[in-house]
Amino acid sequence: QPEGQLIVVRLPEFRLHVVDGNNNLFDMDVVVGKEGHNTMIFTGDLNQVVFSPYWNVTPDIVREEIWPAMQRDPNYLASHNMEQTGTHGGLPVIRQLPGEQNSLGKVKFLFPNSFNIYFHDTPAKTLFQKDKRAFSHGCIRLAEPAKLAAYLLKTQPEWNEEKISAAMNSGEEKYVKLKKPVPVLITYYTAWVDDKGLLHFAEDIYDHDKDVKKKMFL
Repeated sequence: QPEGQLIVVRLPEFRLHVVDGNNNLFDMDVVVGKEGHNTMIFTGDLNQVVFSPYWNVTPDIVREEIWPAMQRDPNYLASHNMEQTGTHGGLPVIRQLPGEQNSLGKVKFLFPNSFNIYFHDTPAKTLFQKDKRAFSHGCIRLAEPAKLAAYLLKTQPEWNEEKISAAMNSGEEKYVKLKKPVPVLITYYTAWVDDKGLLHFAEDIYDHDKDVKKKMFL
């Protein structure tokens, strides 16, 4: 585990933990990928915060969800604050404009990886009230994105809470590079001991333990 700042997501727990050395600074609830759209296990370096983001819809979501909806409803894009920016492979290239309807909410956090996974806000706040929170297409939705933005930008004094709030609500996409990237660790443990020494268990949401069990006990 790297020393210093670290963001850890424990997928079966549906929680994000921000730590610095041995100190757990704060936690927040997250929504992770649903079965079939599993959030991958990997490490990355969070290096950019994007306020009022566009959502560049992935080709598989366009093919499986948006293109069929466009065939049924000619006004589908306009009613969902989306626009077509071109075509690729016989399908439209779609993006959703910044704003209240945007599926990424008002801010996203980038840690470049080959899985195209990132943290983001969401307009669907009610999902955080559920005990099992595997609903996304693979990216990780945050319950308190403004809190994470304030933490990550605390060494950049021009980004106070007032300016962060204004950028989140501006409707104009803005990239902010972190002076010092923060390592991100996406993990999958269904049993762990917390910093108070208590043992916790969680459901094997992606059946990873079942697969390991088969390999270990042939």
